[in-house]
Amino acid sequence: MIKIELKNNQDRLIVGKIDHEKEEQLYLAEGAEMAVLAIKDYTYEVGDKIVVSTTELSSYLAVQLDESLPLSIIYVAQQTWEYQIPLIESLRKASVETAFQSKRHHLMVRKAHEFEIKNYQNLSFNSHDQKASSGAYPHASANVETRDDAVFFAKNAIDGKYGNLSHGSYPFASWGINQQKDAALTIEFGRKVEIDWIRVLFRGDYPHDSYWTEVTLEFSDGTQQILATTNATIFQEIKFPTKVTEFVTLKNLKKAADDSPFPALTQIEVFGRNK
Repeated sequence: MIKIELKNNQDRLIVGKIDHEKEEQLYLAEGAEMAVLAIKDYTYEVGDKIVVSTTELSSYLAVQLDESLPLSIIYVAQQTWEYQIPLIESLRKASVETAFQSKRHHLMVRKAHEFEIKNYQNLSFNSHDQKASSGAYPHASANVETRDDAVFFAKNAIDGKYGNLSHGSYPFASWGINQQKDAALTIEFGRKVEIDWIRVLFRGDYPHDSYWTEVTLEFSDGTQQILATTNATIFQEIKFPTKVTEFVTLKNLKKAADDSPFPALTQIEVFGRNK
């Protein structure tokens, strides 16, 4: 069983009409394989959140909680997942201006199909990732994010947005390191996965930006892969024998000897299979 609930900042279910011809009701939907909450006339308020719950202890879910977010296959490690709707202005800069702003909404959560789970795929993609860990994976976090500004959050590096010829607000959000020499970004998968191919896309707003000449990729067993890199504005990649891991950390970022202090990461992709 899957359930979607729309709650306010007091953790109470929101009541309203899904259509002007309908009676007021709790904003919730549930189903055995899929839940769809469709609403014609409700404006989200600051503090509103979407709560997804399942009867399974852990599950692979296909989710799309707003029309501005691509469908994502996520792994939820518990029975309840809360998605905080990003309405604060400082958070909205990293998204298209229409995100969660319509009065009309179509929220869909379903069990992932078997082929969606078993496919060879980019295991790091998650358009629904949040800054704080929520128990939904993949999840990106870092030991630094420039000015704690949403346009430089770690999660921007796994959202599937590839615009890298400028910097700042959408569509040029990135992971910014605030010139920190020991900056590191970690992608947690929440379970063991098998991977063999990693690609990185640097932000290339040159000459504003700098770049890294070498990066290290570390896995949960402590082993590492080193990738020599350039100032290319296309993906740079490394392939290696299949590795079983629970996370990938991008670290030991060696900055180029140029005048700019601002290297940054637009996207990282980790390919493999769920184990």
